[in-house]
Amino acid sequence: MPETAAVPVAVCQFAPSASREGNRERIAELTAQAAARGARVVVFPEYSSYFVDPMDATLAANAEDLDGEFVGALGALAGDHGVVIVAGLVERAGDGRRVRNTIVAVRGDGILATYRKQHLYDAFGQTESDWIEAGELGGAAVFDVAGIRFGLMTCYDLRFPEVARTLMDAGADALVVPAEWVRGPLKEHHWTTLLAARAIENTAYVVAADHPAPIGVGHSQVLDPQGVVIAGVGAADGIATAVVERAAIERVRAANPSLRVRRYRVAPA
Repeated sequence: MPETAAVPVAVCQFAPSASREGNRERIAELTAQAAARGARVVVFPEYSSYFVDPMDATLAANAEDLDGEFVGALGALAGDHGVVIVAGLVERAGDGRRVRNTIVAVRGDGILATYRKQHLYDAFGQTESDWIEAGELGGAAVFDVAGIRFGLMTCYDLRFPEVARTLMDAGADALVVPAEWVRGPLKEHHWTTLLAARAIENTAYVVAADHPAPIGVGHSQVLDPQGVVIAGVGAADGIATAVVERAAIERVRAANPSLRVRRYRVAPA
């Protein structure tokens, strides 16, 4: 990969709703704005296709296949603006009751990577597993743009460092984290701390897009390989842009070769 590789990225913080059409329209607006600011990879939150709080049976009624309307719209947008779009969708599952919490990376010519959330949010009084089917283990979801490799993970996965480490084993330079990080006591602190931790321990960029307040904590961010926030949004809707640079990754990994000297590997439980 060339030492000069650099990819402008954008995190787009918005509040997905129960209007699938409205969500697609908002994604189109934000994608156009991000592309106008030079972004080549545009990241949206978890559940961007459809969201209700609390979760209910309408999730299954509004789930889509990967060749459905939502992913098709992302592909058309990506082609129009010359970008890769990463976004979460409610994907149809096999039993007709639960759905999959899926992240896709889409370019104008199709899907580059797909990730189905592995760690479901059964914590802090929530039971995501009542409505969501966990993704299968194994097979890191990565995609390449202009000499930079991006790896996909989702929200609650941040609390499990082995997920990020499997992406590093697959050669990731940047961890992409669509989320719906639910508000609550200390939750904003957990969000920002864990984003920084995943960047620092993996000497990698982190590109994270959340829902805004009042349901999410907001604070979508891009962090560099030392865990420094180089771009971010507050609690409301918004876009933040930054550049993922190979030269910065190489500098940090030369000074702190923690990936090279580690003595443990990750295997599915």
